[in-house]
Amino acid sequence: MKQHTPLLASLALSALLLTGCATTAGSITARSGPSAPAASTETGHSDSHGSGHHDANSSSPGAPNADEPSEAALMVCGDQPMDRLTAILDLDSDPHTINDWADSTFTCTYHLDEGDLVISVKEAKDQHTALTYFDAMQALAKDATPIEGLANLGFPAYETADGSAVFQKDSFILQVDATDLPATLGPENITRNALAYQLSTTILACWIEHP
Repeated sequence: MKQHTPLLASLALSALLLTGCATTAGSITARSGPSAPAASTETGHSDSHGSGHHDANSSSPGAPNADEPSEAALMVCGDQPMDRLTAILDLDSDPHTINDWADSTFTCTYHLDEGDLVISVKEAKDQHTALTYFDAMQALAKDATPIEGLANLGFPAYETADGSAVFQKDSFILQVDATDLPATLGPENITRNALAYQLSTTILACWIEHP
């Protein structure tokens, strides 16, 4: 699989760090337990950077909480990914989204005309647990290819041939899943892999800016 160029990653990160980062608007409905029925919240959108292998006890912005997602996790359904998505695909309006919080994972689903784009954040109890979870995901993923060099922004990362990008930062595992989308989309015919990568770096830039 073609690797992402260091220049692209550097330019993307530099540009994103100049913008502010915000969490999603609206409330989150959490599942009360493993046997609880699925619950989600519709959100209307009408309108210490470093290696992922450092201190195993370090944590990400907003400590994981069994009752609600952290502020950092909420960013995946916030203004920055939304603005980036609408700009890349040249959308006339923000797509409808639904979010969900269950099993320490916050998920934001963007409903596009071509299919669903799903961004999720798994919140582990610490960095060591997150890395273990990430390694297991990579081992089980079909056709997984490591994202290496400057393109991974210093974090463990991989992508799959069918359009997913996964990064591990501190106690978080970020996954952008574009596998439900066509191979290319938007006016520039961007590949779903490139879309998943660009949205991942948008969110990571927010996490780096707000450690």
